[in-house]
Amino acid sequence: MQGASGRGYFGIGVEGVSKSANVGALLRTAHAFDAAFCFTIGAGWDARAARQADTAETPAHVPLWRFADPAALTLPAGCALVGVELVEGAIDLPSFRHPLSAAYVLGPERSGLSPAVLARCRHVVRIPTRFSLNLAVAGALVLYDRLLQHGRFAERPVGSGGVPAAPAGAPASPMRHGPPRFRRTVPDWKRAPAGDTPDQEG
Repeated sequence: MQGASGRGYFGIGVEGVSKSANVGALLRTAHAFDAAFCFTIGAGWDARAARQADTAETPAHVPLWRFADPAALTLPAGCALVGVELVEGAIDLPSFRHPLSAAYVLGPERSGLSPAVLARCRHVVRIPTRFSLNLAVAGALVLYDRLLQHGRFAERPVGSGGVPAAPAGAPASPMRHGPPRFRRTVPDWKRAPAGDTPDQEG
């Protein structure tokens, strides 16, 4: 999928989810968005049954870590754990700045994330909906929102419509830092003291 990759990396996982179809669908979504890894915490799903939803066979292409409990969870150095949960004090997803390196974790629709996992999260975000969404749908929204921030896409036009997609194999959009700026004056710290001969610059 062109444009799915962006800056940094991310992983996504679940805690305590037992519905194999939900886990399989989330794994397939993670694979589509170019996840660096996936993980589960205390999840009792059937990996073979999950393949019915995960038609991309994600574990064959993306590392999948299975942790017995929140205490066993281990992430790469500098990777921020981000919980996705409808709790008081959570940041609305449209207002959230995604960390460059992040691992997102979701819980079951009924019970949500455990206090032990929430305590380990550096950030907690909420999707501003009336009630909990399906696990795979919630994961897709979070990853799409991340892609909008860290992906490299053309700016949206003022009017309706959009910029045509670049053809396959075309280079990514350049970073928008503007043209180079050249100093026209010599700073004070670089001027030679009176009587000294300044070094010639090549």
